[in-house]
Amino acid sequence: MSMLKFAAAFAVMASPALATGIQIEVEGEANGIITIDLFEDVAPKHVEQITALAAEGQYDGVVFHRVIDGFMAQTGDVKFGKLGEDMRMAGRGGSDRPDLPAEFSDKSFDRGVIGMARSQNPNSANSQFFIMFAPAPHLNGQYTVVGHVTEGMDIVDAIKLGKGQNGAVIGQPDLMKKVTVTE
Repeated sequence: MSMLKFAAAFAVMASPALATGIQIEVEGEANGIITIDLFEDVAPKHVEQITALAAEGQYDGVVFHRVIDGFMAQTGDVKFGKLGEDMRMAGRGGSDRPDLPAEFSDKSFDRGVIGMARSQNPNSANSQFFIMFAPAPHLNGQYTVVGHVTEGMDIVDAIKLGKGQNGAVIGQPDLMKKVTVTE
């Protein structure tokens, strides 16, 4: 082994393992696994927040509260979005962690891209995220891109659509039964 290869191998072994994604087990009208590759190099603070919440089990049992046909499916409200809670509040909360400063990039909001939900304040993303059904170039540079679906877009496409105001899901919403961090 050359000294350069040895040094590279040692550097990989010595560096802490970064989470590279999450798997979401979906239950409801859609059933199956969505695999997501997270972009640590594009949005490191947001990826750290998502993976920490997933590792703590905070996303488990959280519903897809806002699902707009041809646009996106939103989830991740760990405060008000747990199945069995008052669904009228879903989408208004975050987590106990602080809101994050925007990490805007030149990544496009294409089909399968994961973006962070926020209020009008660009630095207000916390735990909620959305998965794109279709391209939405009007979001480019306005929301933080954190990853993309690598497997399971058929599951995303099957998530129960919202029929209420602004895409609110009426009745029993689909949920993230279990969210697991992958490496």
